[in-house]
Amino acid sequence: MKSLGVIFKYIRRYPRLLATYFSFNILSSIFSVFSLGMLSPFLLLIFNQGDAMKDLGEKTSGIGSLNPILYFNEWLHNVIIQPNGNIKALLIICIVIFIAILMKNLFAYLSVYFLNPIRNRILNDMRKNMFDKILCLPVGYFTEQKKGDLLSKLSNDLSEVESSTVNVLESTFKEPITILLSLIYLVILSPQLTVFLLIFLPVAGLILGRIGRALKKENKRALQQFGVIFSTIEETLGGMRVIQAFNAEKRINKKFDDENEKLFRYKNQANRRRDLASPVSEALGVTTVLCILYYGGTLVLKGDATLGLNAGDFLAYIAIFSQLIQPLKALSNASYNVHRGAASIERIEALINEPVVIEDPVNPIELKQFQDSIELKNVSFSYSDKAVLRNINLVLKKGKTVALVGSSGSGKSTLADLIPRFIDASEGEVLIDGVNIKKYSLSSVRNHIGMVTQEPILFNAGISENIKLGKPEAAEEEVKQAARVANAAGFIEKKTEGYDTLIGERGGKLSGGERQRITIARAVLKNPPILILDEATSSLDTESERLVQDAINNLMSNRTSLVIAHRLSTVRHADEIIVMDKGEIVERGTHDALMALHGRYSRLIEMQEVK
Repeated sequence: MKSLGVIFKYIRRYPRLLATYFSFNILSSIFSVFSLGMLSPFLLLIFNQGDAMKDLGEKTSGIGSLNPILYFNEWLHNVIIQPNGNIKALLIICIVIFIAILMKNLFAYLSVYFLNPIRNRILNDMRKNMFDKILCLPVGYFTEQKKGDLLSKLSNDLSEVESSTVNVLESTFKEPITILLSLIYLVILSPQLTVFLLIFLPVAGLILGRIGRALKKENKRALQQFGVIFSTIEETLGGMRVIQAFNAEKRINKKFDDENEKLFRYKNQANRRRDLASPVSEALGVTTVLCILYYGGTLVLKGDATLGLNAGDFLAYIAIFSQLIQPLKALSNASYNVHRGAASIERIEALINEPVVIEDPVNPIELKQFQDSIELKNVSFSYSDKAVLRNINLVLKKGKTVALVGSSGSGKSTLADLIPRFIDASEGEVLIDGVNIKKYSLSSVRNHIGMVTQEPILFNAGISENIKLGKPEAAEEEVKQAARVANAAGFIEKKTEGYDTLIGERGGKLSGGERQRITIARAVLKNPPILILDEATSSLDTESERLVQDAINNLMSNRTSLVIAHRLSTVRHADEIIVMDKGEIVERGTHDALMALHGRYSRLIEMQEVK
């Protein structure tokens, strides 16, 4: 099965643990079969008493002379029973059976002891591989994929893999060994009965396989629906203010109820398929036992010595086969569970194998120092069939400030995303100091860039830790200096725990202005030569805007800055203003030059002044 192949790919990383587990597993199975095999001489000794196994010598010559069980019984009779008598021999056999069962359980525990690290490592490795891939994927990937679906893969799908596939590893590895050793013993005891058994088992496997394959489809639908529900929950938590402000609770609640009801139906269908496996496998097992009881009983009643089956051997055969039913049932359930988890593994592997379209070249150049300019030459960019940028030509000289203005959807943010390689141009090229950006290593390019986004992005940690995101080794005084430059030191020092204050998820314990000033302090501390500012003051009140704008002006001094502006008053002094519309540059120049044109820029200015 493909899903088990994926699991084995992870298991191969731990050969020593796997070898140890197999060794203890084999020993456990050997002692298990041996303890049950000892029932035959035990039963013969009880029921035949003084005449027990007196015909061993006759059987070990002729047709049964190659039967190792007969040789063992003869040895047992000659070495244990005859010299010690029946009573003492019975005690010795009981002690041997006890020791065999004790050793079986000891090795069974040791096998599971070494299996647990393998099982947990598989899940840890899967979780790490998914998270590593998420960090490598381009920003554009997350605009196309629902966050809820990604969260579902990291939680529900992994849980499903654990409960369905990883937890059946013991059955997958252990039961075949137990079944093989038991079948070998059964063949030795009675080839006729075992041939009958081997004819019947594939029929049972075929029936259970059909149930398992049908389950995979049902389970995949349920997992996809989990992703939809996660997305609904994530959107609801993030938009609670808006939901309550617009009295939209009932509509959102109905949407959730509808999605939840779908999940209810899908899970019911999947669970019904799952629950069908156990009674079907048990019914097939009972049918097999009854057939064996009848056929084996006729062999014993005929009393044909050439068949090598007496009453004691037949009872031992039944005992071993009864112990064989549980491994067979566990293996059929494991097959079913593997089918159930196959949908989750497919979704996880789809994420892990998602192609990384933006990555380092084979022999990357390190951008050690930004010296001259950033140039966009004949750049176009498209999402699928939708053109977002068309034939952009732009030069950002070192130490200059270029502003991007235009209506929403004109392509400003997409253009800015080209410089740190969040996306790659569909046509044309982006050059830094005359070298195509794709030839540089990603880390060296991004080390030279600082960003302040329109929405402050903060993490659930302390203020100091958030400021040090781009420079974790920074000293405490450097953090404080950056906060002072960003006009954030005042409100930080007023807090009880100062720079160690926890700010909550997404900085929820701070005001909008405070959050933005911390993100600016973060950029200040990194001290990059290139700045990308996505309307960093748009979420601030008038007083905070003035304080932050002063800090930004100081920060932009002698740096190459690309500013995305919605409030046009903040970019009047830019060295060049680029006016964009529908993915194209429609005007460019200084503020005064553009105002003199009386074109689109001047109309935008007039509209904002009217407001």
